[in-house]
Amino acid sequence: MAGTRSSARQASAASSNPDSSENKATPTNGSASTKRKADAGSSPKTKRGKKSNEKEQKTIEETMENMIGNDGEDTPEDVQMKEDIDANGAAIETAIPDLEDGAEHPDQTEENGDSHALKGESSKMDDTGTIESEDTSAAESRKKNTATGDAVEQSSNREASTPSSILEKGIIYFFFRGRVGINEPSDVGDIARSYIVLRPLPHGAKLGDGPIGDAGNNRLLALPKKVLPVSGKDKFMIFVDKANSSMEDIKTNLAASDYVTKTAGDRHTPAATPIGEGVYAITTTGRESHLVYILTIPSELSEVQKDVGLRERGSFVTSVKNPQYPGPANTNLPEGPGFPQEILDEFRSLRWMPLQPKLLNFENTQFLAIGEGVGEIGKATEQQGNDEKQDKDTPLEEMEKLEHEDEIRVQHLKGDDSVFEDLGLSSKEYPK
Repeated sequence: MAGTRSSARQASAASSNPDSSENKATPTNGSASTKRKADAGSSPKTKRGKKSNEKEQKTIEETMENMIGNDGEDTPEDVQMKEDIDANGAAIETAIPDLEDGAEHPDQTEENGDSHALKGESSKMDDTGTIESEDTSAAESRKKNTATGDAVEQSSNREASTPSSILEKGIIYFFFRGRVGINEPSDVGDIARSYIVLRPLPHGAKLGDGPIGDAGNNRLLALPKKVLPVSGKDKFMIFVDKANSSMEDIKTNLAASDYVTKTAGDRHTPAATPIGEGVYAITTTGRESHLVYILTIPSELSEVQKDVGLRERGSFVTSVKNPQYPGPANTNLPEGPGFPQEILDEFRSLRWMPLQPKLLNFENTQFLAIGEGVGEIGKATEQQGNDEKQDKDTPLEEMEKLEHEDEIRVQHLKGDDSVFEDLGLSSKEYPK
């Protein structure tokens, strides 16, 4: 099948060898998926003049510039931030409260609007008075979703089997934007920005055919370092650039732009190019939270995609920064996330707390992502005690189900070009 994984189960087998995904790509010339590997010293050094006692707040773009550093090396502020995290390890472990047996999942009542009203009857009556089986209803639902352009299907069975340790699940997209005048980055040094788009799904949802409908709950995350953390040594800050946004708003932020400067004349900023699509989950293991993903496309990763940190499977330990504490000077955003008092109280005067999905619904939220190893997601998807007692699926089993459904969905669309259909973009506007 064009551009997709052959099977989620094959991906699971491949993930037992962390290096397996590293060696299978055969780069050829001509696309974001087929670029040569970046040289170690390929990132150009940027020299900046000193600013005299400037205290004005920076835009997100300026903040990201300052956080990148030269040649990808940690800035002094990065080092300070890492020391702060290491010194306050207990703060990172302040958890989302453990769910008691039989307790309702918090996202089922307040996350994603009405998206959790999933429970339905196992059978229903049609217009003629005939009782339809659940399988028949599912088939009809698939047809309806395809006709209306929304692949998200509601399933009471899926709601019951999805573990409570999955705080949120959905579709994830990875993007990068080339530097001014560079439409097709061939290594990390050619990249100006990297982004993640999260599209949350209802807790018990499954995927049918067609593109993903726009629920208006999309998020755009900005990665100042331009690369994803791949090991425990990598501790990178990520910003929520857009929250609770329509795909039109997201597209506007990812679009190309042209402008004129006095010194260089006409300048062209290329559009952000999609480099991966898959499924994700935000999970809790009791004392930590994790952002986990499994890629559906591309079927093979190019060298530049691997240099960005993409893997067939990946996960990060995630901790949200308390906005009441000052951070390094070069990470100050124009505004804070504007958390209400009840959220600020949850920090309990600690500098960090595990990521909860509701915190991503505020623009300018900053969270730390720490790599958990190449292709490793085991710890992030371990089954928790309450879910095991209730005979629910493990987080990994639910993610593999969702990835398999996404694989079929993508196959029925246009393979790799399904990303463009999902996002309402034209693939003709992007280099192949």
